[in-house]
Amino acid sequence: MKLERLHKQIAFIVQIDRLKQIFRQNIITGSSRNENDAEHSWHLAVMAVMLVEYVEEPEIDVLKVIKMVLIHDLVEIEAGDTFCYDEEANRDKDMREKRAAEKLFGLLPADQSCEIWQLWREFEEMASPEACFAACLDRLQPLLLNINTNGHTWKKPGVTSEKVLNRNKILEKHAPMLWEYAKKVIAESIEKGLLQP
Repeated sequence: MKLERLHKQIAFIVQIDRLKQIFRQNIITGSSRNENDAEHSWHLAVMAVMLVEYVEEPEIDVLKVIKMVLIHDLVEIEAGDTFCYDEEANRDKDMREKRAAEKLFGLLPADQSCEIWQLWREFEEMASPEACFAACLDRLQPLLLNINTNGHTWKKPGVTSEKVLNRNKILEKHAPMLWEYAKKVIAESIEKGLLQP
């Protein structure tokens, strides 16, 4: 029984290594290479530790936030990355990602599968203070990459300052100081011509 459990866990661990092959729209700082999902998730985990002091809600469970940000994009192994500003691709994103979650999380032993499912749903639905903080980080991180890569992703068709502000608006309620920072750098990016007004 224990050996069967281990085999399931190892199968899952091997499968999620594929996250390193899922490339995002952003490029990493100091390079022209696209960021992969594993790098994105790691970056969010570090941000959770560093920026938890700016969360509005008291007593955030940082370990839970770290778990959420580490697993939130695993579904993209099967579903692919969906650019947040691509309205067409976002139409069936939920369906694609749910099917991917069933396939991927189903590799795990039942108890761990249930935990990962619950964390993933909680993040997607922003159903707890931890999920809202995780979502704030997921919005802020691409903004940080863009301001440090001459607005690389912001130069794609259809991306405007209004869309970037709307995407980051979640910060206003859950991490007001981070929201003030985001608004400031977005305004500076418009002035520098990195982002359309």
